Amino acid sequence: MDELVARVLNAAQLAGAAYADVRVVETVRQTVVVRNGAVQGVNWTEDAGFGVRVVADGAWGFASSHRLDLEEAARVAQLAVQIARASALAKREDVDLGPPVVQRGSYRTPVDVDPFQVSLEAKVELLLRADEEMRRVRGVTTTEGELVFIRQRKTFASTEGSLLTQEIVESGCGIQATAVRDGEVQQRSYPNSVGRHQQTRGWEFVVEQDLVGNAPRVAEEAVALLSADPCPEEVTTLILGGSQVALQVHESCGHAIELDRVFGAEAGFAGTSFLTPDKLGNFRYGSEVVNITADATVPGGLGTFGWDDEGVPAQRVDIVREGLFVGYLTDRETARRLWKLRGPSPYVTGESNGTSRASGWNRIPMIRMTNVNLLPGTWKLEDLIADTDRGVFMDTNRSWSIDDRRLNFQFGCEIAWEIRNGKRTRMLRNPIYTGITPEFWRSCDAVCDATHWVVWGTPNCGKGEPMQVAHTGHGAAPARFRNVRVFGKG
Repeated sequence: MDELVARVLNAAQLAGAAYADVRVVETVRQTVVVRNGAVQGVNWTEDAGFGVRVVADGAWGFASSHRLDLEEAARVAQLAVQIARASALAKREDVDLGPPVVQRGSYRTPVDVDPFQVSLEAKVELLLRADEEMRRVRGVTTTEGELVFIRQRKTFASTEGSLLTQEIVESGCGIQATAVRDGEVQQRSYPNSVGRHQQTRGWEFVVEQDLVGNAPRVAEEAVALLSADPCPEEVTTLILGGSQVALQVHESCGHAIELDRVFGAEAGFAGTSFLTPDKLGNFRYGSEVVNITADATVPGGLGTFGWDDEGVPAQRVDIVREGLFVGYLTDRETARRLWKLRGPSPYVTGESNGTSRASGWNRIPMIRMTNVNLLPGTWKLEDLIADTDRGVFMDTNRSWSIDDRRLNFQFGCEIAWEIRNGKRTRMLRNPIYTGITPEFWRSCDAVCDATHWVVWGTPNCGKGEPMQVAHTGHGAAPARFRNVRVFGKG
């Protein structure tokens, strides 16, 4: 790899690049799926290639290849420079990356048990046992379980002098039970919705989730939901479970603070943002109990690494501090642009905070969420419910919708319970809540403490054209919101 990256950088400079970097990425992925007591699929994929990014004539160029040889390295580097020069014909301004970034080192995900050393038989047996426990529950129609393991090795080098190697390991798992009766369909998922929960950890993460022990409850709740009353329509107090709070953070904060989106780079596909630069440092995003960080160093997060794909070190930055909006997710170019627009301030440094990532070797890096976390508060969940005279507790996402500016949203959950006189009472089906982002977060008056805090994994975040799917993390605990409109469907 050292020889290949050296050939890329040398060829790019000889072709006229003012800056160049290269990423060599090798990825192995294993997926095991069980459905209705039988193995549905076992997939093993391997993928490798390299991508070259250059600045020439003040514009970006990018090219990539799956052929890892020296002749191809030179060809792709030269092609990237040609593309940059063609792009320069339509540029509005020169690319400005700010001060050089020079980093050298290596990083590996801390893993107790390498998931790729665990036998396929053990993985299949675990899923079949969980599936069997769900199918024991009378009334269950469909059961499913999934395991996912990923190992990605990356080498990054730049003409500024960076040389970095990283090995990122992810483990994910999940089970689902579906019950159908008289046209009504209900589903319960564990540990998270959208198929699974995932972290940058080893096999120990899967063991901790205790899929077999949770399987009966998951199936029983799916069946019980068929007979539950619909969620009533009212404006009331809402308590959200931790995984739903994580998705709320992802959709209404995480995407809204991507600075390329703010500057309009994503307007054609995924929208813009209501958090415009004039709001930085003076906009009341939430209540005083709302503290949000972007932290690429938190253990286990899907957005945890050593360096981003521009070679910028992983770091923790404040996004919302005691309700005040104070920070964006930035890469080198947008950080510099914000500095030129706003000038230096406590909230603007002109340097990237390390959030530029690509989904693979054949995609150019862009701003992606790392681990955007709602920091823990002081409440125990049982105390929070006891302190709520009337309300609804919703858990586990079922559907989501939010506008292009990340303002108006509507989320549906798999399950809810009515709260009366400080106690969870009847189960409710098809619960939905809606709101406007800053009003919603300003209505947050309580967040549960660190004992309830989990770094939830979101392995399916889409952005860009062509589409890139990123893996992001969100630390969250249950939280309470006042005067929220809730209703049910069917």
